[in-house]
Amino acid sequence: MRILRASDRVPAPWKNGGGVTREVAVHPPGAGLDDFDWRVSLATVATGGPFSRFPGIDRSLSVLEGLLTLKIGDGPTTILDPTSDPLAFPGDVAASAQTPPRPVTDFNIMTRRGRIGAEVTRLRFTGNRRLLTADWTLVLACAPMTIAWNGELHTLDAHDVALVENVLDHPDLDGVGPAHVLLARLYRL
Repeated sequence: MRILRASDRVPAPWKNGGGVTREVAVHPPGAGLDDFDWRVSLATVATGGPFSRFPGIDRSLSVLEGLLTLKIGDGPTTILDPTSDPLAFPGDVAASAQTPPRPVTDFNIMTRRGRIGAEVTRLRFTGNRRLLTADWTLVLACAPMTIAWNGELHTLDAHDVALVENVLDHPDLDGVGPAHVLLARLYRL
């Protein structure tokens, strides 16, 4: 397990000036927007507008802070907040956000369609939780917490991520005190 600290992420302003993205992890390491298998990031949305399109990419978006109103394709307007389930949608469909009342922080997973699948779940728990792993498993702390992993304690600040790669068993994740996490399981197809 590796801990990816929020404090180590470099902000990348959007071309349209409406927000900032901070990359958490990408595979293969060093891949760019045209050649990644998967990419995980946090974004701060300050103003609304259209999303960038990503042909051949599937996306999942989860709000960590704030309130985000989205329109995806011809579907109904969707409102996401820090209690909402993650929203999955194709990256090649037109999507846009309304300008939020205050900046929004969201957690984004992008996977190359046909190569990588993703399951993202919001979990609140206290105590032991069996962690069902995949090829890559990411645990994003929505609030400060301590986790025990294979007998070692790790403190995660808000928006830190624990990344587990190629674990074949199903180890336990212990939330010491109440835990609120986003669990992303990424797997080869």
